[in-house]
Amino acid sequence: MNISALPVPDAAALNHQERVLAHLHSQIEASGGWISFACYMELVLYAPGLGYYSAGAEKFGAAGDFVTAPEMTPVFGQTLARQIMQILQQSGGNVLELGAGRGRLAAAVLQEMQRAEALPAQYLILEVSADLRQVQQQHLQAVLPAELLQRVCWLEQLPESHTGVVLANEVLDAIPVHVLRKQNGELWELGVVWDAQQGLQWQARPLAVDVQSDAELIKTLTALALPDDYQTEINLASQALIASVANCLQQGALLLIDYGFSRAEYYHPQRSQGTLMCHYRHHAHGDALLYPGLQDITAHVDFTAIAQSGLAHGLQVLGYAGQAQFLINCGITDLMLRVSPHDVTEYAPMASQVQKLLSPAEMGELFKVLALGRGVSGLMGFVRGDRSHSL
Repeated sequence: MNISALPVPDAAALNHQERVLAHLHSQIEASGGWISFACYMELVLYAPGLGYYSAGAEKFGAAGDFVTAPEMTPVFGQTLARQIMQILQQSGGNVLELGAGRGRLAAAVLQEMQRAEALPAQYLILEVSADLRQVQQQHLQAVLPAELLQRVCWLEQLPESHTGVVLANEVLDAIPVHVLRKQNGELWELGVVWDAQQGLQWQARPLAVDVQSDAELIKTLTALALPDDYQTEINLASQALIASVANCLQQGALLLIDYGFSRAEYYHPQRSQGTLMCHYRHHAHGDALLYPGLQDITAHVDFTAIAQSGLAHGLQVLGYAGQAQFLINCGITDLMLRVSPHDVTEYAPMASQVQKLLSPAEMGELFKVLALGRGVSGLMGFVRGDRSHSL
């Protein structure tokens, strides 16, 4: 979209951006004048007190920059709870949610599990943002009865051991990525520099075989056999996260819900400019150096790389499907029947929200669900339309 059509930040936001820019300038200088885009993305999203997810600005819902499925309707979490309960019946244990947004998903899942009399002893939340942790605590205190709230526990790092379900809804897309380019047969990494007149600027540097930090990127890019004049992203950090979760998951399943593709789709010859996307006040655009600290930056997920990381660390692929198929398999249409279609004031908005979750033109096809695990099988979310073979 045309950048000039974006809303203009207010004075307080612009003051915050100046602090973020000063921090970026100092970090770039300390790194010899160049930082990788992965480093830039880490700083502008997660730097304590400065990053997009760490600085207190509204992010979700109408007043924020984007809307997630749990924000749209509790029916999403209620449906997901059915899959969670089936897994816990096989594995026992608890639920661990990675990056819980404003706590809407946790609330819906816990309320549905209480309704089914199948509550876990604990609902654990691993949240790296102190700001979001406070938002989650305030929301859950407001909507959950005491007997549910006492089951919720916040963590600052992955536990050494976990049995049950690990849940990650729109987590992988916000993990920093390396931006790479193949040009004239050579491999380059795009990074960020500071120009005295123009501020933040892109700058590419060639990847070097003898540089240890470049070796994994070269290995991955070479295996992809990309065409010339092609730019894309590699997310090594998300693969490392899957490895860490695999090492702590004793029995159960990791449920990953995000927008993305299998590798063949992700690195399709026609997708030659990558998938990097920014979100500001419900406007999507591609300028990742604009409004540092004020906007969200995401990249689509290479689900093949995620699955391979899980397999390499002892997990099985339990299923891979489009979000619509997964939710239908888990009974979302049955849950809608709890509200009478004759109750127009309640049913109509719910039906509209669920339609967005299921429609191929909205979230139904772009969003995928990948389940990795050990010691569980036959997941209801993949009884029809499992696309694991496409990974």
